[in-house]
Order: sequence, then structure tokens, then C-alpha cells
Amino acid sequence: MARRIRRIELLAPAKDLACGREAILHGADAVYIGAPKFGARAAAGNSLDDIRALCDFAHIYNVSIYVTLNTILRDDELKETERMIHQLYDAGVDALIVQDLGLTRLDLPPIALHASTQMDNCTPEKVAFLAQAGFEQVVLARELTLQEIRRIADATPKDVSLEAFVHGALCVSYSGRCYLSSALTGRSANRGACAQCCRLPYTMVDADGRTIARDKHLLSLRDMNRSDDLEAMIAAGVSSLKIEGRLKDVAYVKNVTAYYRQRLDEILARDPSLRQASDGRSTYTFEPRPEKSFNRGFTDYFLHGRTPDITSFDTPKSIGEPLGRASAIRGGGLLVDGTKPLHNGDGVVFFNPRGELEGFRVNRAEGRRIVAARMPAVKPGTLLYRNVDSAFEAVLAKPSAERRIAIDIVWSDTSDGFALTLTDTAGCGVTITRTFAAEPAVKPQGENIRTQLSRLGTTPFEAARVTVDMHENLFVPSSRLGEMRREAVDRLLSERLARRTRRRRRAESPTAVYPSSTVDYTANISNAKAEAFYRSHGVRTVERAYEEQPRAGVPLMFTRHCLRYSMGWCPVHQQGRSPFREPYYLLHEGTRLRLEFDCARCEMRVINEPTQP
Repeated sequence: MARRIRRIELLAPAKDLACGREAILHGADAVYIGAPKFGARAAAGNSLDDIRALCDFAHIYNVSIYVTLNTILRDDELKETERMIHQLYDAGVDALIVQDLGLTRLDLPPIALHASTQMDNCTPEKVAFLAQAGFEQVVLARELTLQEIRRIADATPKDVSLEAFVHGALCVSYSGRCYLSSALTGRSANRGACAQCCRLPYTMVDADGRTIARDKHLLSLRDMNRSDDLEAMIAAGVSSLKIEGRLKDVAYVKNVTAYYRQRLDEILARDPSLRQASDGRSTYTFEPRPEKSFNRGFTDYFLHGRTPDITSFDTPKSIGEPLGRASAIRGGGLLVDGTKPLHNGDGVVFFNPRGELEGFRVNRAEGRRIVAARMPAVKPGTLLYRNVDSAFEAVLAKPSAERRIAIDIVWSDTSDGFALTLTDTAGCGVTITRTFAAEPAVKPQGENIRTQLSRLGTTPFEAARVTVDMHENLFVPSSRLGEMRREAVDRLLSERLARRTRRRRRAESPTAVYPSSTVDYTANISNAKAEAFYRSHGVRTVERAYEEQPRAGVPLMFTRHCLRYSMGWCPVHQQGRSPFREPYYLLHEGTRLRLEFDCARCEMRVINEPTQP
């Protein structure tokens, strides 16, 4: 039996058209970008014209464009959304990433639908239901272990792809189940306006008011980096590897996309059952290094179970890469004990004795000595980090990648002229012929013909092999060769686009039954169409979204991050015993959050309570 070929997709973010183009050039198989409205990053909306331009560019390389339309919607927004989806389909968008299931009840074009991670896709039952409900790709919760992913994959139809995050910033709550921003600021994360209350400093106290931790970022996590686990994730059933970052700058997108492209290509080269999901090979002017882009330190985040390295309590800001230790202050400058080259303009940060992040910009680097206009007091032995590598950023500020599709070129003579055939790696080919006479040549012409036909310039193609098959040594003017080459390239581009099969939405099964007969406020139902969807699939009791009906005393955050575990007091994993009396609270400028611990689910819950006088 022939071995099933799996296409593996590297999915990169784009905040705008420029970022999207660079993601493609740096190796993305697919790009996700915000819709003009109703995306989970309200600040990352894009015009229809820009989305159309990105689709046109992407489809040259058989790269897919997914548009995020992943907020919950009010009834009065559904008609506008319906019109916009038709416009996105006409612009060439390959799929929509959605959260609101009410969209499935609109009059939509046959556009493919992906289930956003904000649907809380954590169980085999939920994912299998979404497949029956017409979704062709499901974005898994970030918190899942390899074993949990494997169980979901085993229960998912083979024609439905599983997408999982591999890199970037982490929401501390299960995505879609966080109402902290909505409750504290009126800005709903499910409406694309998260105020990131999780990145604030909190003081943790016990039931008696005793301080456990003061002014620490107790809900702030490190950033995800699963670059060492790509092969294991693919083996577990993941087909789309997703980089977070629709608000990140273009340098971040270039660097991180290129890094994961290289790591993924190493895996594809070893396993003939895996194949790249798009066409073309990227080459770079730099060595990709993810630690040189924005990061709060890295974690694999529960992929191998619970580990103590997920938090970023001291700062929610980027620390970048370890640089070395401060060894001495000399001549108004700081000596750095390390091996990494230092540059004028570098950004250097460190944690002071109070545990606060401080930083400075390097005015002058002289070997291992750095000088700043305002050098803070740095004790010898302090670990220094570089969160801006000015030389690296300067390289990324310039064109830093090319992407080429390999083609075979064959030049041959015919009975009354010549033929030129171009064939790409997918087997798509075109042949053009010209009728003209040619005189016998004195010098051999093969090398000149190969050189002229290989000059593919700024086209998306590169010549893998050029074959000259002529019965006689005939002179062909370079102008003729160039003219035929240009026409053949244009026709090959057109043929590639004509052959591209557009995805279509999966059919929804009317007999599909939702895994529960009851849904509460965490289902995020904010319109009648969404309620109708759930009721049509067997749900009898429906609560409206928190944003529509705020509730007192309910959990505002559900998270696998556990402060009892972080403090060493977990009764399950650490057999720890706390010297403090529960319940514990997080305090910040009049906000009082109570912590609950559900050991059966290995979760922590955060509940807003009025501040006591």
C-alpha cells in the first residue's frame, strides 16, 4: 500500500501587507492576517485591497491566506460581516479563522472555515464535533500535551487538519475563556480589545492578609518556543505549525519564520511521507536566531507536562538573549564577560537588586567594553541580556530573503523553428514555439543558450536544470531567447494559478450532536444565530456571553498556570504544604482577585471580588 503523503504547513502571522509578503519570502506555507473588522487583534485590521494583493502574491507560491475573523459578534453586526466575507472570498482568501459559530448560519460563499483556538479546542469530542460541523482545520489549545494532541488526532477525520502554536506570546488563560479585561476595563478579549491585565504587577496575599509575593507579574508567562519539538508534534498529528504574532513587527516575522522554515525543512528532508505545503525554496542573507527577536524567555508550555519554567514573574517585557556577565566598571565603561560581539546601538537590560528590569543603549562598543550616555549602576557578576542587536536589526531592515520555485528548462529545435518548455516541481508545464530560420554557428551555442534561458531575474523561478536539445549547432540571437523566456515565464505563472484548486467549505452534518446538552457563558454566545447553531446540535440550555450579561462571582480566567505550583505548594505534583491560609488573593490598584484551585482538572481559576475596606 502506498504511504500516505502528509502536507505540513508553516503558518506565519502578518499584521499588514508588508509583513505578509515577507512571511512568504521567508518560507511560510500559509499566512494569517486580520480582516478589515472583527479580528481578535482589533489593532491589526487590513483593507480589502491589501488582502487581495497579498492573496495574489501568495498564490504564486501556492501559499494560502487565512483571514482572522475570530471575535464574537452582536446581532446588529452579522449582516455587515456576511457582506465582508463575500468580499474576502472574491479577493481570493483561502479560509476564515472564526470563533463565533453564528457565522455558520449566514449566507456565506463556499469558503473554508477554521475553528479558532478561542473556541477552546481541548478535547477529542469537541474537535470531532467541529469536524462534523463543517470545519476543515481546528486550532488546538496551547495548553495541550503531546499525549492529549495524539488522542485528539486519533478521533479526528483524516481530511481535517490540526493546527497548533509553536512560537510566540502566551495567553495565561485558555484562549476564549478569559473575561478579566472585560470585567476590569470594559475591553473584551473576545471582541479583540484585550487590555492584557495578565501582564500587570500583583501582590499576592493569603486569607489573613499576609503578603506572599509583592508587586510581581504573577499572571505573566514566558513566550513559547517549541522548535525542538516540531517532529514530535507532527508525529502526534499536527499538520499546521503556527507562529503567534499579528502585532509583531516585520523584523520579528522575518527572523522567526525563517528559523522555523529551516528547522521544518530538516524534518521534511528526513521523512519522505511528509511534504511542504507550498512551493519554492527560501534563501536568506542572515542566520535566523529567535532569541534575537522579542521574547520574555522561552518555554515549551505543557507540551511534555507541567514544568516550572513557564512564568515571567519579574517582567512582562522582552529580555532578548543572554549576553554575558558584568565583570568590572572601568574608565566610565562596563566590561562584559562573554563571547558574543557587541555593537554600537545595542540595547542591554539586567535585573537590579530589587528584581526590577533596567536597561540602557550602548553608545560605543570597544571589544568587550561598552559605554552608555547614562550608565546605570551594575554590580559585577550581574547577568546582562541584549534585547536589541543593532547589527542584526540592520540586516533585517534590508531585503533579507528570496524565494524561488525550481523549474526545468528545455530548449529544442523543431522542423520549422524552436520550442521552449518550462516545467515546475509540481509538474505544471508550458511550451511555446516560434517559427524562424537560424544559420549554422561557428562556435558551440549550447552554453550561451543555457546562460540566456537561466536569466530569470526577479521572477519567482530559478533554473534547476537547462537542457539544450538541437540536432545542429545553430545560432539563436539572445534577443529571441529572452523574448521566448519572458513569454514562457508569464504563461507558466498563469498556468500555475489556473491549476490551483480552491478549498471549499466542508458540509455540515445536521445529525452532529454537541458534546454537552448545556453551555454556559464560556461558550461566548452573543447573537441569535450562534444560539440557533447550538440548539440545532442538541444543546437545550444556553447561557449568553459574559460580555452581554456580566456576572458576579464567576471565574474570569481559567488557566493551567498554577500559583500554588509556582510557590512549591502543589499537593499533587510536589506534595507541598503552604505556610499560608487559603484562599489567596491577587491585589492591584483596587482590584482584588480570588484564586481557586481545581486539582482534578489541574487548573487555577481567577475570580473578581470587591475590595474589602
